[in-house]
This record gives sequence, structure tokens and C-alpha cells, in this order.
Amino acid sequence: MFTGIVQGMGRVRQAISSAGDLTLAIDPGPLAGYDVRTGDSVAVNGVCLTVVNQDLTSEWRFDVSQETLSRSLLGQLAAAQAVNLELALLPTTRLGGHFVSGHVDGIGRVVRIQPSARSKRVLLDAPPALVRYIAEKGSITVDGVSLTINTVSGNLFEVNIVPHTWYTTTMQYYREGCGVHLEVDLIARYLERLLSQQESAEDEAREVIEPQEAEITRSFLSRQGFLPPDD
Repeated sequence: MFTGIVQGMGRVRQAISSAGDLTLAIDPGPLAGYDVRTGDSVAVNGVCLTVVNQDLTSEWRFDVSQETLSRSLLGQLAAAQAVNLELALLPTTRLGGHFVSGHVDGIGRVVRIQPSARSKRVLLDAPPALVRYIAEKGSITVDGVSLTINTVSGNLFEVNIVPHTWYTTTMQYYREGCGVHLEVDLIARYLERLLSQQESAEDEAREVIEPQEAEITRSFLSRQGFLPPDD
């Protein structure tokens, strides 16, 4: 579990293909001195990965499965490319963003970047399947960064990036048309699941009741005292 508050930018040293999947070797940069151990979880551009190497002083290695490669852009990372890094949430961590699982829901695209005083307004295109989870003033994670949604119009939504976030994350390298990882708010996903289960239960109840209602005739209502006796 993460918060979407990026702690530092690392750099890809190697992207090693092996038997259909990938091993990423990353220089953790400012996070090199942190207490990270083999087996720990780290969000890399918003994707939860597990540290697999023993020597963690200057390089973190992660195995990236075919499933993760099929749902993310990690397979396109190249040597020297910057990545956003966040360590897993601790019980004592300040929750400055929102609850983030590190499970990418889809790939979005940067449509437009506009200056807005000292900030940047970034317009993004979301996959149609994710649009129902995206609400004005709701939360979303873009490449591991927790953001508030300014506006929504169809598949498009806009976020505001303050200078600190712009210059301390990979967002400074965004260009129109580039792909980004999107993770929608956990609460929105669970609400949809709960509502769909409720609707299914109501549908099942109707299926049980309707056949009984079909047997309610004038004669039946008369026998139950709801209508005058039949002649």
C-alpha cells in the first residue's frame, strides 16, 4: 500500500529481458540510504514491485512478470530513464495523498500541457473503461503521483501540477502523446463492486417474486378478501 507521494526519482540502469519477462535494475538516487530490504515493496512509476536483490546500497532490482508487462509501460523503460519511486506505507507514515495499491488500472495519454501561473495544467485521455471511476475533485494516481481531478469531460480529465511535484517527479519529462499509468481511487472501485452485488441480489429477488405475482388472479384476490366474492 502507498500514498501517491513520490519520495524521489531513480534512474533505470538496465532492463534485462529473460524468458519472456523482465528484470529492472534501478539506481534509487536519493533513496539509496533508506532501509530497503529484499522482499520489500516499492512503487515504480506507480507499479508495485518487489525488491529481489541482496546488495541494496546502490541498485534495486525488480522482477516484472508478463502480467505486469501487459498492463503497464514498464517494458518500454530504457537505460538512464527516470522513474518515480515510493516506499511502501508504514503505520506511522503521514497520509499526504490517498490510499494507492500500486496496481495499474489502465494506460492514459497526455493530451495537452498548459502553464497556469507557476503550475501546469495537464489534460489526459483515459481508457473508456475507467471513465466511470473518474470524478471532479476526486483522486487519481498518475505514474504513482496522487492528484486531484480538476475537471472531467467524456474520456478527458484535467489535473493541476504544482511546481514542487513537476520538478521532483517524471512529470517534468511529459510531452503531448506520451503514455502514463493510471490507478483510480480504491473507494470508487469498491463502491462499484458493492452496488453491482446489491443490484444482482435485487434482480434475483425479482426473479423469485415475479412468478408468484403472475399467479395472482381476480379469483385469488377475491378469496383473500381484497375484492368482492365472485358470482
